[in-house]
Amino acid sequence: MARISELTIQEIHERLDAVYIISEYVRLEKRGNRYWGLCPFHAEKTPSFTVDGERKFYYCFGCHKGGGVVNFIMEMEKLSYPDALEFLARKLGVPVQYDGQEQKGEKDSSLRERQDLLELYQRVAGSFHHILLHTEQGSLGRDYLARRGISQEMIERFRLGYAPRGKTWLYHFLRKKGYSEAFLAKTGLFSRQYPEVSLYHHRLMFPIADRRGTVVAFGGRILEGEGPKYINSPETMLYKKREILFALDVALPAIRSTKEVYLCEGYMDVIALHQAGIENAVAPLGTAFTEEQAHLLHHWADRVLLLFDRDAAGQQATEKAILTCRRAGLGCAVAGYPREKEEEGAVLKDPAEILQNKGIEALQKYVKYTINDFDYLLERARALYDTSRTEGKSPAVAFFFPFLETLSSEVSRESCVNEIADAFGVEKTAILKDFYHRTTQEERQGARNVQRSSRSSTIHLNDEVYLFLTVIAQRQWYPFVRAHLSPDMVEDPRAKELFVSLEECYRLGREDMDSLLEQIQDPLLRDFVLEKTAEGAFSVQPEKIVQDGIRRIQIRHLERQRTTVVTKLKLAQSQSEYSRQDSLEDMLAEIMHIDAEIKRLKDEMA
Repeated sequence: MARISELTIQEIHERLDAVYIISEYVRLEKRGNRYWGLCPFHAEKTPSFTVDGERKFYYCFGCHKGGGVVNFIMEMEKLSYPDALEFLARKLGVPVQYDGQEQKGEKDSSLRERQDLLELYQRVAGSFHHILLHTEQGSLGRDYLARRGISQEMIERFRLGYAPRGKTWLYHFLRKKGYSEAFLAKTGLFSRQYPEVSLYHHRLMFPIADRRGTVVAFGGRILEGEGPKYINSPETMLYKKREILFALDVALPAIRSTKEVYLCEGYMDVIALHQAGIENAVAPLGTAFTEEQAHLLHHWADRVLLLFDRDAAGQQATEKAILTCRRAGLGCAVAGYPREKEEEGAVLKDPAEILQNKGIEALQKYVKYTINDFDYLLERARALYDTSRTEGKSPAVAFFFPFLETLSSEVSRESCVNEIADAFGVEKTAILKDFYHRTTQEERQGARNVQRSSRSSTIHLNDEVYLFLTVIAQRQWYPFVRAHLSPDMVEDPRAKELFVSLEECYRLGREDMDSLLEQIQDPLLRDFVLEKTAEGAFSVQPEKIVQDGIRRIQIRHLERQRTTVVTKLKLAQSQSEYSRQDSLEDMLAEIMHIDAEIKRLKDEMA
């Protein structure tokens, strides 16, 4: 495996702007010398995630995750260390060189395969789009979209396409382009049982892109005949369906602007909303809205408006999505109340049907009617359980317990309990008694945080550890420290590990937090370094802290030397035939010299 050169790694770290990179994922606000935002790694409503632009690292005081910019990209993009460096190099315009090569070098096979897959998906998406727009074969797709009321602008915005009827057409097309059989078998475009048969034939194609607009998968809708209505790509090294939302790349500007996002059930619903001017609409890939998708949206949105179908499956998906939103710290409401109806009275179940049957104005009106998530759940409970009967009240009340667990505010929880009691004619105390038999999510998370905090607190912040934490925070002082100290002079084993880690980074020419943390082997010490550095306690009088810290270590080292010499002197004097008189005088002179040095250092500290 080719290794990225140290010169390239240094240039990447030198060019990194932590605030710029991290703000692409988290909304940051400046307070004092730092930037704060809602943590992308756990649900919270009060920002505890901080970015230090000067030192180029992040830390969350809530979940205690932290590190440098490379580590952040590894976490957010689910990349290995080399892949994260490649990712940042492309963003920063840094040419990547590899050890033993003058220029580009040979890439790791997994990275090369990833790049080849990306290129393939762009090519296939472009081919499907061309066939839909400019060939006779694509007329069936164009006719279908016309019947659904989808405009040319939307076809182009979402890069819609058409996969021809021939089951092996795509395979032979790509083989002619030079792709191997082995590579095509890994692309997720073909049947495992019949390697030449495409998953997509005679289907309207929906490219699925990541938030940067890079196509990573496809969805295909059948146009005629039998078969599944929709087929989606299987997961590949590019595509993890739990982490991607359809149309996020298109909707992101509007989401950033409004701080809201409409969450729909399918591709056509999203396109219909965008055509109606509601451009902050996305869809999970399937009806299941995942925690990963919720955390992703929380980077830019404060509230989610759910627009799932009104059938049984859609209502269950709505219930689950409400809980997912609340756990991620997102506000939530259900859009589409009152229900829009056709003239003959039939319920129109989704935005795509409303656009097709009633037009843009009706769809715009439809999404304006919203109901908050708790009121929606009240309606659902009344529909699911007969609360006029005693046996229906207990399951109706228990239906709300998962929702109540997601509420971090006791005031909000009490308000909801009061409404449940009034709605179903149940005593509030009885509801609370049943509810508190359950272990709340907050208690479980709190227990984990307390456990981690107590582990971290076992590290004693003595003056040696304090010195090296200061140097980590004020890296410009390290050359001064290494000129006056050596690791054997340091007593505390954790302080010594910090010293050795700093020395290794110094020799490699790296000053970034990721490189330092990589050198620290003790996981408790890594957490401790992140926590204490993030607290910003080492920025006041760093020169005095460093100089006095060095003197204290030197004094203790001299005192240990003095003890050793005195022991040798006493041993020599106790022997009947001891060494020559000049050896004794040498030892006495050494003790006097040590005493003078100790006095000098103490005077300098006074």
